[in-house]
Amino acid sequence: MSHSFDLIKNRESGLKRELTSPQLTMIALGGAIGTGLFLGSKFAISFAGPSVLLSYAIGGLIAVMLMGALAEMTVAHSTTGSFGAFAEHYISPLAGFLVKYLYWSCVVLAVGTEVLAIGDYMKLWFPGVPPLVWILLFAGVLIAVNMFNVKAFGTLEYWFSSIKVFAILGFILLAAILVFGKREAGYGIHNYTAEGGFFPNGVSGMWVAVIVAIFSYLSVEMIAIAAGEAKDPGTAVKKAFKVTVFRLFLFYILTLALILAIAPVSQILAGNSPFVTVMQVIGIPFADSVINVVVIVAALSAMNSQLYISTRMMFSLSRAGQAPAVFGRLHKNGSPVNALILCTGGIAVAACVYALNPESGFTFMMALSMFGAMATWLMIFVTHLAFRRAAKRDGTALSYKLRFYPVASWAGAILMVAIMVTTLFVDAFRMTLIFGVPFAIGIVVLYFVLKKGRRGSAPGTAESDVDRNLEGAAHS
Repeated sequence: MSHSFDLIKNRESGLKRELTSPQLTMIALGGAIGTGLFLGSKFAISFAGPSVLLSYAIGGLIAVMLMGALAEMTVAHSTTGSFGAFAEHYISPLAGFLVKYLYWSCVVLAVGTEVLAIGDYMKLWFPGVPPLVWILLFAGVLIAVNMFNVKAFGTLEYWFSSIKVFAILGFILLAAILVFGKREAGYGIHNYTAEGGFFPNGVSGMWVAVIVAIFSYLSVEMIAIAAGEAKDPGTAVKKAFKVTVFRLFLFYILTLALILAIAPVSQILAGNSPFVTVMQVIGIPFADSVINVVVIVAALSAMNSQLYISTRMMFSLSRAGQAPAVFGRLHKNGSPVNALILCTGGIAVAACVYALNPESGFTFMMALSMFGAMATWLMIFVTHLAFRRAAKRDGTALSYKLRFYPVASWAGAILMVAIMVTTLFVDAFRMTLIFGVPFAIGIVVLYFVLKKGRRGSAPGTAESDVDRNLEGAAHS
């Protein structure tokens, strides 16, 4: 099983293994703790009210099952192509091709949501400056950073994530003191039922908010991709997955519970970031500006991680012969700069969307990116089921196992299908499937067009060799 996978692993060689276990953890947190928490949570609250806590708990449970499945496969095979390479090997070359392009598209578009959020955050200090100025400025800085080697990226991401992690811990401590120590101020869990009850929009509103929760947790899977550049991938991945699961639950569920206990839902929806709103409610001088710095750093961190991941996925596609060869070339410092330039396309799309419709630009970009995210998570669960069947058939001993298999993988796959179907019935997310399904069909058509072109290649060419490797890996 591992020998035939080496065909895939070898073609993605060349990237330097310089990421440490702490950096892997911070890369995952960097992607997952960003706009989804600091701005997307307000969007989720508009659907669910206080029951958003259940929405994020359901989304978190799916994320935990997903990370467990990925940990198994990544410890067995660490490569930059990650779950795309796993799908290619354990299901079919078409499945791998589809997963890689779907995931690449969702992350590229997610970068656009982060940079749009930064433009909104800067309004607190510079209401007269067009957000488009900040979008272009911050995008330029992070693109420059990602042109350096992976060690520079890992170091910056570590400190970006550290800042927001410690800031969130400080926020949790302050909010907990206010909620449990100053009841006379009107803070407390009674606010959960103060305006329309715990389920102001019914159970359906809570379920719709799970869509936003999934978007918020998007990027936890980055660990599996970054493992391809880890010093000791087996050990690093195990540690990083365990730490990330705990911290995500702590930061999302506990933080939202405290926010809702301090600020009424109506006040949260009237503001910008719920974190800034809470600080304004508390009334601590300049606290809102301090938190605004944190949410900007969080968005920059998420954007930095997503640029890195989308670049590596395009690099993997190119090395597989599934994208132009130019995107698989490495700069002398070990960075796939050509792939990075292509992956800045999401920023360009976001800038255009904002220029055309600044009021709904963020939600529109979120809706577009959601299809690739949900389809990828679904395929990870399906791939894990195929991976386990292959391991059992071949008698392969796994050094790391997901608990509650196969229930966890089946439950994750079914829940993802249900969430995808739900988007059809929500105005804000209707574009998810309207855009996503034709896009997926287009990827499938592209695969067969490229495959037909490879069949016409002369024996011994790179294209035909890649094609034979793909077929051999899939069926061995």
